[in-house]
Amino acid sequence: MVGLWISIFSVSAQSLVIRAVMDSTHIFIGHQTHIHVEVAASKNQPLQIPVITDTLMKGVEVLSASKIDTADLGNNRIQLKYHYLITSFDSALYLLPPFKAIAGVDTAYSESLALNVSTLPVDTVSKQFYDIKGVVQPKLVWTDYLPLIIGIILGLGFLALIVFIIYRRMNNRTIIPFLKKEEPYIPPYERAIKGLDAVKARKLWQMGKVKEYHSDITDILRKYIDERFDVPAPEMTSCEILDKLKGYSDADTSCDNLKQILILADFVKFAKYNPLPDENELSLMNAYLFVNHTKKEKVPVEEKEKKELT
Repeated sequence: MVGLWISIFSVSAQSLVIRAVMDSTHIFIGHQTHIHVEVAASKNQPLQIPVITDTLMKGVEVLSASKIDTADLGNNRIQLKYHYLITSFDSALYLLPPFKAIAGVDTAYSESLALNVSTLPVDTVSKQFYDIKGVVQPKLVWTDYLPLIIGIILGLGFLALIVFIIYRRMNNRTIIPFLKKEEPYIPPYERAIKGLDAVKARKLWQMGKVKEYHSDITDILRKYIDERFDVPAPEMTSCEILDKLKGYSDADTSCDNLKQILILADFVKFAKYNPLPDENELSLMNAYLFVNHTKKEKVPVEEKEKKELT
C-alpha cells in the first residue's frame, strides 16, 4: 500500500475520531464502489492522515482519491471528509484494513470493512455451450492486395517501355513517337538543282502551264539566292535582285543568265507574254548555269585545317 501523509495543525487536545463507510459491500468483478472517510479532531494540534494512491490491499485497487474537504464543527474542532474509488478483479471476501489518523500522540483507527467480490452469474440452463471454434478463413478484400497489384502493373509497364525503346532503336526510329527526326542538312546548291530537276520532269510549259513553269523557276532561284548570298530575294523585285548581285564577284559573270530568266518571267506573269519553246528551254538552261556557276565549292577537310592554322 503506497500512501502520502497529510499534516494539518490543530489547537486543543480533544478526542480524535475516524470512521469509514462503504457504498456497497458486495460488487462483481471489475465493478466499482466508494469508501467515504470522515475524521474529527481538535484544532491547533498536528494531524496526520495517510492518503492511499494505488492499492488498498492485495486484490483491491484504488482508482482515485478525492480532495479533502475541511469543515469547522465549533468548540475548537474540525471535520475532514474524503473518499476513495476502489475496484477488484479477483473474486474473494476481502477484510479491508482500518483507516488511521494521528493527532499529536493520539492515534485513531476506523472499523474494518468487508468487501465481497463475486463473479458474474453464468446461466447454464438456458444457454448452450460449444467447443472453441477453429481458425476461420477471412473474406477476400481486394484492397489488401492493392500494393501488389500496383507493383505488378508498374513492373509490366517498365518492361513494356524497355521493349518499346529497343524496338524503336532497332528500326532506326525516334524514341518518342510522332517526333520528327531531324533532317540532314542539304546545301542550297543541291536543293536548287533538285528543284529544277522537278520542274523539268513535270513538263509544265509543254502542257500549257507556262506561267506556273516560269514562276516555279524564279521561286527556286530566289530562295537559292537568299540562302547562298544572304540576299532577301523573295521580297525583292527582279531589278533589285540584279542590282544587289552586281556587288558579288561570284555572281557577276552569271548575272546575264539570271537577267534573261527574271525578265522573261516578268513578261509572262505581268504582260501575259507567250514565249516560244526555245525561250522556255533557255530559261531552264540558264537557271542550271546560274546555280552551277555560283555554287560554293566544298573545301576538303585537310585544306580547311591548313587554312585555319595559317
